[in-house]
Amino acid sequence: MGLAIARQLAASGRRVALLDLQVEAARRAADDLRDSGATAVGVEADVSDRRAVDAALDKVRAELGPIGIMVTSAGLDAFEPFSDITLAQWERILAVNLTGTFHCLQAVVADMCAARWGRMVTISSASAQSGALRMAHYVASKAGVIGLTKALALELAPHGITVNNVPPGLIDTPMSRRAEQAGDLGPLEKLAARIPMRRAGTPEDIAAICGFLCSEEAGYITGQVIGVSGGMVL
Repeated sequence: MGLAIARQLAASGRRVALLDLQVEAARRAADDLRDSGATAVGVEADVSDRRAVDAALDKVRAELGPIGIMVTSAGLDAFEPFSDITLAQWERILAVNLTGTFHCLQAVVADMCAARWGRMVTISSASAQSGALRMAHYVASKAGVIGLTKALALELAPHGITVNNVPPGLIDTPMSRRAEQAGDLGPLEKLAARIPMRRAGTPEDIAAICGFLCSEEAGYITGQVIGVSGGMVL
């Protein structure tokens, strides 16, 4: 999803930085974007480590200038019965999914306040609204992202900054396919048959709404949770 969002923003003329723990993948993606005429950089970052996030964003500022848009799409999933979740597993999921979102947003808020303009889009999960079996830690982390989004929307609106959340439904991504192969999810095709649109979503479906929420036209939309779920009612 992050790659699709980067492509969407680049296509709209934005300069794009891709932050990823897998730095070579981020750099290859940035190379591909530059080959298509975009301005892009790939930077290594562990979003659970504030010093790493700050260092990465300093590199971004040095190459691209102040940061006006932040989309937080890094995330981990996990499947364990609640009684089997260890403290280490709980803390790891929250460190990436929730605290990582906090780090990334707080690290750019000064840039946006100085410009009196900014767009923050957080990615949560439809499971944060519906719940999910054997995913208490994941669901809690994503529900926290929704709450953080709403709180920041109120606080940052006077500074010209919008903050919105996208909770994807069933999206066909490498993460989903890994869960399918591990037996943690049923076959995606069978799950998709329960969706009114009769298909799983694509990363591009998520990118489309993110691109709009980062645009000038979305300047009066903030504090919203906008589902992209093919008609699933949660």
